[in-house]
Order: sequence, then C-alpha cells, then structure tokens
Amino acid sequence: MGSGRETNATGPTEQTSADTPLIQPQQLDIALAACADPFPTLRDTLKQARSELEQRFRAGQEVSTLVRQHADAVDIVLVQAWRQFLAPEPPGPALVAAGGYGRGELHPASDIDILVLLDREEPTDHVVAIESFLTALWDLGIEVGHSVRTVAECVEEAKQDLTVVTSLMETRLLAGPPALFTRMRQATGPASVWSSSDFFAAKRDEQVARYRKYGDTAYNLEPNVKEGPGGLRDIQAVGWVLKRHFGADSLAELVTEGFLTKRECSDLIAGRDFLWKVRFALHVLTGRREDRLLFDHQRTLARELGYRDEGHSLAVEVFMRDYYRTIMRLSRLNEMLLQLFEEALLLADAPVEVKAINARFQARNGFVEATRNDVFERYPFALLEIFLILQQHSELRGVRASTIRLIRQNRRLMDDRARRDIRVKSLFLEIIKQPRGVTQELRRMNRYGLLARYLPPFRAIVGQMQYDLFHVYTVDEHTLFVIRNLRRFTVRKYAGEFPLCSDIMQRLPKQELIYLAALFHDIAKGRGGDHSELGAEDALHFCSKIGLSQYDARFVAWLVRHHLTMSTTAQRQDISDPEVIDRFADLVGDQMHLDYLYLLTVADIRATNPAIWNSWKDALLRDLYHATREALQSAPQQPVDKAKRVADTQAACRALLPEFAEDDPRVRQLWAEVGEDYFRRHSADEIAWHTRAILGSSAEDLPLVLIRGMTHRGGTEIFIYTRDADALFANVTATLDQLGLTIVDARIITSDTGTVLDTFMVLEENGQAINDELRVHEIETALRERLLHPTPVPEQVSRRPRRQLQHFTVAPQVSFSEDAANSRTVMEVTTRDRPGLLSQIAGAMACCGIRLQNAKIATYGERAEDVFFITDSEDRPLPPRLCASCRKSIVDALRGPQEDNSRR
Repeated sequence: MGSGRETNATGPTEQTSADTPLIQPQQLDIALAACADPFPTLRDTLKQARSELEQRFRAGQEVSTLVRQHADAVDIVLVQAWRQFLAPEPPGPALVAAGGYGRGELHPASDIDILVLLDREEPTDHVVAIESFLTALWDLGIEVGHSVRTVAECVEEAKQDLTVVTSLMETRLLAGPPALFTRMRQATGPASVWSSSDFFAAKRDEQVARYRKYGDTAYNLEPNVKEGPGGLRDIQAVGWVLKRHFGADSLAELVTEGFLTKRECSDLIAGRDFLWKVRFALHVLTGRREDRLLFDHQRTLARELGYRDEGHSLAVEVFMRDYYRTIMRLSRLNEMLLQLFEEALLLADAPVEVKAINARFQARNGFVEATRNDVFERYPFALLEIFLILQQHSELRGVRASTIRLIRQNRRLMDDRARRDIRVKSLFLEIIKQPRGVTQELRRMNRYGLLARYLPPFRAIVGQMQYDLFHVYTVDEHTLFVIRNLRRFTVRKYAGEFPLCSDIMQRLPKQELIYLAALFHDIAKGRGGDHSELGAEDALHFCSKIGLSQYDARFVAWLVRHHLTMSTTAQRQDISDPEVIDRFADLVGDQMHLDYLYLLTVADIRATNPAIWNSWKDALLRDLYHATREALQSAPQQPVDKAKRVADTQAACRALLPEFAEDDPRVRQLWAEVGEDYFRRHSADEIAWHTRAILGSSAEDLPLVLIRGMTHRGGTEIFIYTRDADALFANVTATLDQLGLTIVDARIITSDTGTVLDTFMVLEENGQAINDELRVHEIETALRERLLHPTPVPEQVSRRPRRQLQHFTVAPQVSFSEDAANSRTVMEVTTRDRPGLLSQIAGAMACCGIRLQNAKIATYGERAEDVFFITDSEDRPLPPRLCASCRKSIVDALRGPQEDNSRR
C-alpha cells in the first residue's frame, strides 16, 4: 500500500478520495463476522472514522461533504448496533434519525438525536432490547439524545410542542418497518397537526424571540454561529418552512418555487457553507459541541482557516470581517424569504390593498414597493427616496421583498454621478433630519448594502472588528449604535435615563450635525494613522459636497477630530485642577461646542461596550461638563484664583456643619493640618462628612474607615483616616481588589501631623455602586483588619483573571511628565489588566519612596491605562534618576510571577 498506513478492514484508509465513505460497509461486515463480540470493533471503527473525518477537514475537503459523510458513518454503526438487539423484520420498533442528524448533516460534536418508534406498547422483550441498545451506544462513545414513543404519542407531543414537530419533520428511517415510519410522518404532517401557515407563524415568532435574546444584533464580540441572528438557525428555519409547505428537501427548491433567484440561492448556500466550515472547525478545535465564537478560539480559527494579516488588519480581524459580512448577507436573504413566505402562506387569500405613494412607489399590504421594475434604473435617486418614504409613513412595515431585490440589483447605480445629483444630496440630508426612523433606516441602508455605496469610506468598516475586549461590536454596528443613542436623547419617554443629555439635545440648533459627526467619528478605523484626524478630513469633504455651509462642515469635522478628547480629559486628567478645566474650556471655545461634544462622548462610550458605562463615568463626564460650562461663563482670560476657591469651599462646608461654631478651634486646626490641596480636590459635602467623623473620634478609634453607598461622584466612597505607614496604599488596594471591587479613583492626602486622609471611589465588578449593608460591613471589617496588621509587601491577589485576558499581551509601559503648576510628576502606566494590578504598582512605588497624591484608574478592555500624580518623599517632582528607578521597579513587578500565573 505504499507509504500510507496499512489497510484496516474496519475503517478508512489514508489514501481516499473526497467521495470515499468514512466506513466501508462491506469491510465492516467481514470484520464483524470474524469476531465474537462486535462492539469493540464498532467502537474502533467509529473512532477511526472520526479521526479520518478530521484529517479530511484539515486537508481541505468541503465541509458540505464531510457533514454528510459523518452522518453516513454514524448511520452504519447505529444500524449494526441495532441489529445486535432487535430483528430488522417487522413487527417491531423502528430506529429513526431526528433533528440535524435526521437531515443527514452531522458536525464532529453535533447532537445525535434518535427516536425509537413503537407501533404500540411493546412486549417486555422489546423494552429490554431497546434499553440494552441505548446502553450499548454509550459504550460505543455515541452520546445520543433519545426518545421512545408510539405514533400516537408522537402526534400528541407534536401538537403541544413546536420543537417536537420540527424534529419529526426531519426524521429518517434507519432500521425497522417502513410502513410504521410512513404512518408517523403522515400523522404528524401539516394535514394533521401544525398547518404550514400556523407552522410558519410560530417559527417567525420564535425567530423574533431568539433575536431578542441576542440583543437583535449578530455583531457581538463573541457571536453564536448557530443561534445568533443571521446564523445557521436562520437558514434551518427557511428549510423547515420550505419542507413543511412544499415537502422540499433542498434549498435549491427555493428557486424552483420562485422565492429566490439562482444568484440569491447561491449566496444562501455559500453563506451556509461558510458558517458550516466555521462551526466544523470550532468542534474540531474544542473537541466538544461549541457554537460560540469565543475570543479564546478566534485567533486560532483564523490561522487554521488560512487567514493572514492584511495591511493594518490582523488575520483574526479579516476572518471576523468575513464572518460578519456573511451573516449580514444571510440576514438580508432571511428578511426577504420571511416576507415572501408570509405572502404565500398567510396572505395568499387576503385581499390585496395597493395605495399610491408617488409615481415611483406604492404600498402593497403595508410594504413599500417600486411601481415598476426599472424605477431605480430610470431614477437612481429613488434608491435613497425609498428610505425617506419609510420614515414619513409610519404605517409601512418595511420594504417588499421584490423591491429589496431590485435595490440590491441596482445599488451599483449609486455611483459618483448619482452622488453629485442635488436630489440625492437633499434626500440624504432629509433622512437624517427626520423626527423618526433615522437609526432604523440607516440600519436598513447598511443591511441592503446601500449606505456603503452612497458613502464609499463606510464600506471599509462594514463588518470590521477590532481584536480587543473594549470594542464589542463591529465598527459599522458601533457607529449605528452611537446614532441610536443620540436619537434616544430626543425621545420624551426616555428623558429620565439621561436627563442632562435630553435637555441639551432639545437645545441643539441643528441635530443633524451631531448625527453626521457620529456617522464619521470612526469611519477611518483600520486604515492606520490617527482615525480621528483621517475621519475629520472625510467628514469635511463629505459635508462640503452635500451642501452644508463651510461653518457647519468645519464644525462636524471638529467634532470628529475631538470625539475622544472629553473622555480622555475626564478619565486621565485631574479635573479637580482648575487649570485642566481652563485648558479644556479653551479647546471647546463656546457652549455650543461643549454641548455637542458632551452628547457625542456619552453616546460613543455607551455604544462601545454596554459593560463599560457606569455611574462613575456618567458623573465624571457630567462634572467635567458643568465645570467647563462655568469656566466658559467666567470673564475671559481671568486667572485662576485658587485661594478664593478654597475659601468658597470652606464656607460651603461650614454651612453643612451647623453643630460646630463658625470659629470652632478644632475645625480650624484640622483644616489647617490637611492643607489647601485637600479643599481643591474634595467637595464641600465630602469635607463635611470627613470633618464630622474625624472630630467625633479619638486616637483609639483609628484606623477610621467610612463608607457611603452612592455619591454624587457616581460610585461608592471609602474614606480612610489613619496614621501614615509604609505600603499603606498597597495594602488598601490589595484588600479592595481581593474583595472584588474596582477602584476608579484615589485621592491621597497626608496631613502635617502624619495622618492620612485617603478617599477611594469603588464599584462592584458589575459596574454598580454598593448598596448592601452586609457588603459594606464586610469591606469595613477587611480594611480595618488589614490596616491594623499591614504587611510590607501585600500578598498576591488570588482572584482569577477574566477568561479572555489570557489571549492578550500588553507590554508594560511607564512614562513621566511634569505638572509644574502643581509641583508634581504625572506617571502613566499602561499594561495588561489583571487582578492585583494596582497593589503591584503601589508596592513598586513604595519601594522607591514615592508619595502618591492622586490616581485615575481606567481600563479599556484588556488594557489598563492608569495615571498617578506623584512626588518624591519631600513633596517635589521626581528627578530623572528617580523616574528611571521607579520605571524599572514597576516594569519588573508587572513582568513578575503573577503575570505568568494570570496567563495560565
């Protein structure tokens, strides 16, 4: 046999062609006849067949062939096992394949569903034989989902359960009486239970519910290949309806029945085959039935499926782009088919109601359609007009399937010449100016492929994912979510969600400008370079071309250029510093720029990742907005009067402390000890809280630990008052981290008497403030215990990192800059997020004798980007030598054993 492995009568050989069965029935018969116990032979045969299946996949054989070969192989083994216990001749039960296995499509780890069909209650010997057969299957390594029913029971179950009737529709007879199987199929057919119209209506509702479960989007970070919108379940649903109504077994019959063109059917089958290939590879990779494209597998799958890096895109990003574009095509076809099925099954006998809309469009039974097949050829501007009509006619349910097909066939007509047409320009502006349906119609334009035709730069971001944990949607889906969030600010019933945003939105003179900025803010992602700058250039060019004034065009471009600035300022700079506020106010220049930028920033962050928006970010941006608004309203170029701000804060604080006399010496002494910086970095409410607690305690009460649930800063505030000690910050942060709390801000004050007033803003892991008294007590107890018994080097935090983090490597980077105005150094640390990170950094700083004033903690998916405002032990900015020593200490700590353990 040459260099290949030896021929084995019980299984396949290496030298096989694509159409060679995985198991040769004749060879298996010979092998079984030669052995006393058939089951070891069957088990080895199946094991070898599955090994061969994987080899053929890796050799590049079509998955559409492999799934059927796998089903055939399982058929052979099941039938042979059945024959060991039950005679093939009637009378007797029948062995029936069901579900996906019944369709003859079996992925490596797919469910193997079987039905043992009984004519009636079987005699005892048959019952025992069936039980023995099912037990033997487990011994063979075949995990089956099984049911044992009579025909009458099948009918009764089918009437009650849509899932059961769907499974019975796909059954195949493997062994036993054909007449019994035929009787069951007839008894559960559409003439008896679940008419084709009822079946379709139920399947349509089932799909709506399934879509809702996945957030009505397939463009998630870890999509489900089978169940997600646009996935394999959508294609199966089409096949089920086709089979129920027409008795068809092939998707190709969608063409025969007039539902799809040959091209559309080819697209449908190509999409299915692509998803099959992904699912098959997932099963091979994981060794189990895994239908989720988890982050853990995406990079490996991309490599195994032959993807390579392209330009500025990683191979995994190219792979996922193909995936998302495939499900977009499948979603569009699914939309068309469901509507065509509805017309054929639910509305076939309903009266046709046609209402004229204009010369080009009419409404037919609630769907807009072209009045003639050459409408778009004669009037290319109508490719946009149809979406405006949908916005202006709320009674319309959507676009008729035949017209969706016309749009797809004629979208090429949206070319440079059409884009220069004043009617096209005007229509697009009208679409984004409409009081309703802006997001919905932009989504529809994207789904039909027209948004990328009208706006060519948009095509590059369709299906474009970013391989990180921060951005959970594709760039195009994220962009449309931003617009959706902005539109939500205009809806009165949602005004309670973001009252400030809703109020500002009503004041905007031209809402369409912020929608244009949202459309362009990430349009240059994936090109390389600064996407904000490149996107601003695109926005300026587009807005100028469609007829906006130069002022408006430049304003949109400014918003795109600075769409990250407000978020960066709030999360990475000390916004309690008046000079930071004044610099930001100088950038925005006036109230209108501030209003637009604030709304765009909130909408953008909320659309990036639902998990990252929290009350802390809300309060942080809101505080920056109000502080900047106040700065804009003050006299131009007025110098910051820090002394006056301190005096104003103290006056406000005294009003909150009526139990103390205005000149109470204890208050005066405490405030003198903490220094002016304390009053610049805390609100009057916080200072009053601290003052009341400190003066109400004694030295024996230290350490003092106070906790307030939800504060105006959007998180839970933990205040610690105690004597200063080495590694104090490291001990506190390690304790809080071990408790599963996320530290988002830290303000460190050391008084003249050697006591510290440390304030930590924290959130639970779910992004919420703490609102449980038992949890508060747990935190207070743990902190007091740690502060009473600190350790020079806090023990390693033992919480496990998030599953996805192990797939990223972010090299530690430490940079320094001088904050001369405040006589301190700003240190920025970027590294991979992990449990215990902040305490590691704190320990390294303590070893270098560095004092911490303030910390801004930010996490962007897998990346931690923390900012520390620090001094040396003499409260001076760090000299170059100490910066270098600190950098080495931190980098060494972050590259230590804990990093290695977290990767494992």
